[in-house]
Amino acid sequence: MAETLDRLLAESRDRLKAAGIETAALDARHLISGLLGLSLAALMTRGGETVDDAMAARIRAAVARRAAREPVYRILGEREFYGLTFKLSKDTLEPRPDTETLVDCMIPHMRRIAARKGSCRIVDLGTGTGAICLAILHQVLEARGLGTDISEDALATARDNAERNGLSARFQTLRSNWFDKVDGRFDVVVSNPPYIRSRIVDELEPEVKLHDPAAALDGGDDGLNAYRAIALHADRHLETDGVIGLEIGFDQKQAVTALFVAQGFRLHDSAKDLGGNDRVLVFKRDGECGSDR
Repeated sequence: MAETLDRLLAESRDRLKAAGIETAALDARHLISGLLGLSLAALMTRGGETVDDAMAARIRAAVARRAAREPVYRILGEREFYGLTFKLSKDTLEPRPDTETLVDCMIPHMRRIAARKGSCRIVDLGTGTGAICLAILHQVLEARGLGTDISEDALATARDNAERNGLSARFQTLRSNWFDKVDGRFDVVVSNPPYIRSRIVDELEPEVKLHDPAAALDGGDDGLNAYRAIALHADRHLETDGVIGLEIGFDQKQAVTALFVAQGFRLHDSAKDLGGNDRVLVFKRDGECGSDR
């Protein structure tokens, strides 16, 4: 007897709940809708429809992976971010909604610079999937971007994401450890670097610890290694009136600000994430005036 969507959804929810997944019902809906190529709304309205045996087997296999604590979007192989869809790979961090705060903060700066100069160049350090840079390029048509990463797998994934979102003509990649191989100056520098303290990485949820790349998580003993590297060389790669936008850990605002102030920058703006935690810092050179707010 063929399974209906409603029965598969209930079975999947119950299996995930039994495995201790707190978001069992939501995860079951996302998995099944993603595998079937349906919106969540369509999934709810088509519950009486039958699913063939092959698809039912795929759904049950995906639910088993989720029950083993593999994240939903790792199983599906892609995730939406800022209205675009991004392919994931083993060496890329899964883009998360809190990081959209960084995109929100940088778009006004990009538009201001593009309006004044006719164009705008952005470098995304540790680009991963390319999500931050590509989301900004999608919103600012005059902008061109460079995504850097130490992983060739990540760079290939970023290029693929640029192609699938129609942005490859304005996006390039470079294998580099932060600024090491970067030449020239940019109007905007952005990064969501690893910022978790090394000793805490092993304490993270299995969904993160076992499935996100360690290089994208581990920020060194105090979580600040990447920020030091970026702050040290940012001045020689930043155009006059340029801005630096960084994602940070919830408790790092003061420490990261101090690193950049020591290199001649000032905190121009900051923003909190969806949970009300400090998430984004925006720096300009000390002494440069002006506000985009």
